Amino acid sequence: MQEWWRDAIIYQIYPRSFQDSSGDGIGDLKGITSRLPHIASLGVDCIWLSPIFMSPQKDMGYDVSDYCDVDPIFGTLVDFDALIATAHDLGLKVISDQVLSHTSDQHPWFKESRADRDNPKADWYVWADPLPDGSPPSNWHSHFGGPAWEFDATRRQYYLHNFLASQPDLNFHNTDVQDAILDTCEFWLKRGLDGFRLDTVNYYFHDDELRSNPAAKSAHQVMATDLYGMQQNIYNKTRPENLGFLQRLRTLTDRYGDIMMVGEVGEMGDRSIEIMAEYTAGTDRLHMCYSFAMLSEVFTAEHFRRCIAGFQKGAPDGHPYWSFSNHDVMRHPSRWADHAVSHDAIARLSCAMLMAFEGTIGIYQGEELGQEETVMQFHELTDPPALRFWPAVKGRDGCRTPMVWDAAEPHAGFSIGTPWLPVKAPQKARAVDAQEASADSILKFYRKVIAFRKASPALTVGKTTFLDVPEPVLGFRREAPGQVLTCLFNLSAEPVAFRLGGKAAITGPAEAGLDGGTLTLPGNGFVYLQHDGALSLTAATFETTS
Repeated sequence: MQEWWRDAIIYQIYPRSFQDSSGDGIGDLKGITSRLPHIASLGVDCIWLSPIFMSPQKDMGYDVSDYCDVDPIFGTLVDFDALIATAHDLGLKVISDQVLSHTSDQHPWFKESRADRDNPKADWYVWADPLPDGSPPSNWHSHFGGPAWEFDATRRQYYLHNFLASQPDLNFHNTDVQDAILDTCEFWLKRGLDGFRLDTVNYYFHDDELRSNPAAKSAHQVMATDLYGMQQNIYNKTRPENLGFLQRLRTLTDRYGDIMMVGEVGEMGDRSIEIMAEYTAGTDRLHMCYSFAMLSEVFTAEHFRRCIAGFQKGAPDGHPYWSFSNHDVMRHPSRWADHAVSHDAIARLSCAMLMAFEGTIGIYQGEELGQEETVMQFHELTDPPALRFWPAVKGRDGCRTPMVWDAAEPHAGFSIGTPWLPVKAPQKARAVDAQEASADSILKFYRKVIAFRKASPALTVGKTTFLDVPEPVLGFRREAPGQVLTCLFNLSAEPVAFRLGGKAAITGPAEAGLDGGTLTLPGNGFVYLQHDGALSLTAATFETTS
């Protein structure tokens, strides 16, 4: 029997922004529970909760001060248990973020660790003496600007932080730390959680010799504000010891049945495929990994083909997880607007394309509404990188603004209070109730395409073979016993046409026309062609057979 996650569609919830039940302007667990029927109506299989742990919220919950309790802004453990029960009653699995590489500086572990050099937790974090001139022990950078080392006057040592200075890195070379982290994971498994999304999964271990990283090999790696890109980050992350801990984590989850773990690989380019392959090899590591490969501004057929084919070749033992948006990047209809006939056209195309990919699929809250990025002003920002690097960096607040439910209600029905981020008119116009009332809304389109995927053996379990069609068309065949589909997606705003050799019929949702043997894809058009035998596609300068 196939594991539930292999062809699953996972819906990401950003709890602060989904539904506020208390009126304080921040979304919470009771609010999420009340809206679960909406998620179930999409036909998805699982929800992923971004962090709900106790936290000072310096990095919106990714700075954990207690791994085994819910932050009061989100509710209580009783509320969490009720959410799990309701989700399971609706046929939805639940996974949650586990932020294991670092904690908040307010975590009791860190408070004890920084007190002196001799306490029981003195070695639970990454501490190091200054160099003779007082500078940090290595040249490692923080993702949020400046060195990855912060000097602590009490211990007269530096501690490591890959993100904010208030997010010190745990020392996974200490097996006591590993044991404590595994205990926190088991706490949530015992409460009925169906799996974990592992934040920054390749950051757990650092080089215990604290060797400095070499410079980046090429200029294209350098980013204006993320100094990480100016180095080959070979000593501060993706260390070989990571695999041993992942095996310990897999041993734990296997005791709880059909549990799924998906790791976020913080890496770009071909190296991300190598890591994904390594971390999912065999049956004793992670079930899946995903990278930021499809979360960029690149929108070409060659790029998507390279991502998928690269995974097929580089990680043959692994299982892919594909998504176009999440809480860390600009929403994809806005990100790819330069290639769009219209906002709705690019939203439909991207949905049709994503749901045709082989593997597990992720969608981000509001994506089913075709939600666009919110344009933020500086005084509205909460995101640390944006506050530090504005205006060069716009930050992540624009994709994190509240979910919109009722167009006529204040703040679109998200809260009766003042939301933590604003609900603006362009977002409000895409409210759920308005889309429920429209026959051709993006919301209803998502339901149709998801239902089509679920009913299609080719799209759920079929293998992928790419077609040699030129830009701007992405073309591939998905084939399973009893069904063959040729999937074509026009990634430009200009129409394209093909002459078909062989019999085929349009099946499922489509933005295409088939007249005799001529197939026309309008700008941002797409089609699933069902056929039994060989099907050739011919245009002015190319020909391919599938």
